Amino acid sequence: MVGMSDLGPKDASPDVRDEPDGILRVEVHGEVTEDRARAVLGAIQRVSESGRDVLVLADARHMGPVSAQARKAVTEEMRGARVDAVAIIGASFSMRVIMALLAKGVHMLTGQPYPQQFFDTEGEAHAWLLTRRDALRAGRRPGT
Repeated sequence: MVGMSDLGPKDASPDVRDEPDGILRVEVHGEVTEDRARAVLGAIQRVSESGRDVLVLADARHMGPVSAQARKAVTEEMRGARVDAVAIIGASFSMRVIMALLAKGVHMLTGQPYPQQFFDTEGEAHAWLLTRRDALRAGRRPGT
């Protein structure tokens, strides 16, 4: 299992934590710049490459504006990454619109599903991610 501590100091993102249950917690305080977006996406990419389920809990309660360069970075970097589920909590209406458009763009570019849901509470988001993980694992078992 790849943990954020295994990534090395230059590769790790202070905005991403690898939780003990395998969920990546993304919490950006302030503006989402291109560098911050690429660092977060790099962490997601490394988990994807490790073969783990890529389950992301994104806490948007303290997130600021998303720069145009960051939005472009998301569409570029997500082409090669697999994301199994993204649960977003605390997103404002404008942030929901931006994130929904980015998800549609990634889906169009990759042809891969990009399951994303918005939640009011962390508990609801966490429960949804665990349900997604269980479904993914059940679907991977032979004979199911």
